[in-house]
Amino acid sequence: MASTSNPSWQMNAYGLENLALHDGPMSVPGPQELLVRVRAVSLNYRDLLVAEGALQQVTEFPFVPASDAAGEVVRLGEHVSRHRVGDHVISHFHTRWMDGDLPAEPHLHGDTLGAPLAGVLSRYVCLHEDWVLPAPSGLSARAAATLPIAALTAWSALFEQGGLRPGETVLVQGTGGVSLFALQFAKAAGARVIVTSSDDEKLRRACRLGADDAINYTCHPDWHEEVLRITDGHGADVNVETVGGRNLRKSSAAAALNGRIALIGFLDGADAAVDLPPVLLKRLRIAGETVGHRRSFERMLRGIVAAGIEPVIDSVLPFAEAPGAFDRLRRGPFGKVVIDGPTEA
Repeated sequence: MASTSNPSWQMNAYGLENLALHDGPMSVPGPQELLVRVRAVSLNYRDLLVAEGALQQVTEFPFVPASDAAGEVVRLGEHVSRHRVGDHVISHFHTRWMDGDLPAEPHLHGDTLGAPLAGVLSRYVCLHEDWVLPAPSGLSARAAATLPIAALTAWSALFEQGGLRPGETVLVQGTGGVSLFALQFAKAAGARVIVTSSDDEKLRRACRLGADDAINYTCHPDWHEEVLRITDGHGADVNVETVGGRNLRKSSAAAALNGRIALIGFLDGADAAVDLPPVLLKRLRIAGETVGHRRSFERMLRGIVAAGIEPVIDSVLPFAEAPGAFDRLRRGPFGKVVIDGPTEA
């Protein structure tokens, strides 16, 4: 181990203006813990909301943000059985959710990395061995770091809750990390994919990734009518809804009979608006997505390897420029924003 110093980005209060670089001692792993040398961190919109105090509350400051990391195990605590020194691993967001239904107990349900638990924007992090999984062979650390939230949310929306079948139509809204993973997973599963965006260049790039149809919702404000038109009135069987708010009304209108709407984001606001007749008459299912459990993560990783899926990375910033990565995230990337782990001193 070349260095024992542990630089990390920390916040002493909400607001990205309070994000500052600190250096401290390397932690020592306790029983069943791993010391992981972080090689890459990817950001999610959730990280931005947490940092701004708009989502899950941090229990104490100073606080290290971000939840998704890929790295290398460099030291083991006592009684570790899942991993060895030298293993390449990725973090698991829902630390206590191993399988089955989401735990009802608040202390199990809410123990997530990057709030309320400490995040991973450091050189070294100590994680319980259940909180990491082996990184897929063939993926770089940067690519592997994009998987814990964005990829698993898309996978859960399509397969764990969405029940996607070959030949069905998937509507993907936007071109952020979750949306592009949904596009790639759906195509690998033999589905038709429609993507929406306000940016023609992003739509062209999405089509190069495999999207079958693209709708610019600025040119087509009633984009749900376009979905119905290009599907000959059938609509979308699965809708990856990342906008929320008033947009949910159009998602319902664009849905097929027995359609499934995976509600993932609320960019248009936390208060949703929906017309109930389409929901009732079409027998729609609207389900909230909260990433996924470890067993689902394992299934997804096997699926990624089998399909040869390569995560889409919008930009990579050095560790010293982490605040710029949050700014890039705010401006709407095409895919994932990644921060490299700090170099050795």
